[in-house]
Amino acid sequence: MSNWREKYEMVIGLEVHTHLKTASKLFSPAPVRYGMEPNHSVHPVDLAFPGVLPVLNERVVELAIRLGLAIHATVNPYSVFARKNYFYPDLPKGYQISQFEEPVVSEGWLEIETEAPGSGKGKKKGAAVEVERKRIGITRAHIEEDAGKSIHDIAIAGSDDSCIDLNRAGVPLLEIVSEPDLRTAHEATAYLRGLRSILRYIGVSDADMEKGQFRCDANVSLRLHGASEFGTRTEIKNLNSFTHVEDAIEAEAIRQFELLEDGGEVVQATMGYDPERKRTSVQRLKENSDDYRYFPDPDLIPLRIDSVRIDEIRNELPELPEEKRRRFESDYSLSSYDAGVLTASRKLADFFEETARGCGAPKAAANWMTRDVLRELKDRECELEDLALTPAMLAALIALVEEGRLTARSAGELFPDLVAEGGDPEAMMTERGLEAVSDAGAIEGFVEAVVADNPEVVQQVRDGDDKPLNFLMGQVMKASHGKAEPGQVRKALAEKIRG
Repeated sequence: MSNWREKYEMVIGLEVHTHLKTASKLFSPAPVRYGMEPNHSVHPVDLAFPGVLPVLNERVVELAIRLGLAIHATVNPYSVFARKNYFYPDLPKGYQISQFEEPVVSEGWLEIETEAPGSGKGKKKGAAVEVERKRIGITRAHIEEDAGKSIHDIAIAGSDDSCIDLNRAGVPLLEIVSEPDLRTAHEATAYLRGLRSILRYIGVSDADMEKGQFRCDANVSLRLHGASEFGTRTEIKNLNSFTHVEDAIEAEAIRQFELLEDGGEVVQATMGYDPERKRTSVQRLKENSDDYRYFPDPDLIPLRIDSVRIDEIRNELPELPEEKRRRFESDYSLSSYDAGVLTASRKLADFFEETARGCGAPKAAANWMTRDVLRELKDRECELEDLALTPAMLAALIALVEEGRLTARSAGELFPDLVAEGGDPEAMMTERGLEAVSDAGAIEGFVEAVVADNPEVVQQVRDGDDKPLNFLMGQVMKASHGKAEPGQVRKALAEKIRG
């Protein structure tokens, strides 16, 4: 059997580690900064000097509560910090402060949108794809400190030896653990994108994967179709891109399938993923919780959260991506796809909404955003705030097109300059002589000339073939240097040819 999907179902659970957006570390006043020289953002607490004691960063607790409320979870009024004991060179204490039996957040959920089975088959390219929504359970989200970083790269370390950078040691994390509700690699990345979007919307984390602020461990197992019991799972560690997550999950499914079909057994293990070979391999046999010898940290008292504070934080939450998506669909009559694209980022959603209000044409604003603005961001590899373009400028440009004073083609010529340098679209239109020709007499003159020069094409239209009309329109637009208003051109051509 060549395809494992014919016989097996995949079961996936994800553990996400996300850095929290704080000025200082979890238990020390050392600053949280990225790109500093190795070991230049540390404190005696991070280095585990004798006699030092941890002091909890209150901002971390607030951010944990924000996430808990955003994912419809229970924020537990009582939680406990525990020591997770294991040896690793970049873990100075020999243990990590985390939470185990009593986390700060538990029993939440997140909805994802996936393609409905069979919805893409037999459909033309560009046709709408049917989607379905699926709720993914979130078991828990607990606070813990990050470890340092081992550097094995000679170019970075300047040495043949492995080196340790403790700048990251003690940076506050939330570990967010999903239920094993995911069934495909695509569902896994849809969940991750949705979770990252929420984290950014509510200001809990920048979730920058390139900086290691949003990392994922994927638990993968196979079971026969129709089986109720889970198979033996393996855990793929430290995946830091959506592409790697999908590819690694697929690679591990194939590895387990081949092993099972050959009569072998899947052993619970920690896996590594090689993106160049697109293969997973066993790194070590997987530890169980007993191996970490968890026990309550004697230096930290239990965390108690007042219900009044939880309500205060709930009232401070902004509109969440899912709520905003539904509102965009209803208020602006956008498709589910466009609303989803525009609400994937809070900055993008705010930019669109301000543009739509400014020009009074939300569908046109959505088209410009999803097509032209996103293309510029991709080509320039930058963020919205890096563009000179503002919502007011884009709204003014769209309004000129909607009023018929500027053709879409001419607007497309102005757009790159607005992105790069900014400016007043109306002034730029006037200075460059791009204002649309809407004078009926001028358009009629262009039409008469084109009709006279193309008698054979005109006759085809008179015989009932409308396709050549587009050619004639193109000739009129060319004659007017793209400034003739297209709607008036089509109307004038039809009247001239058919009488």
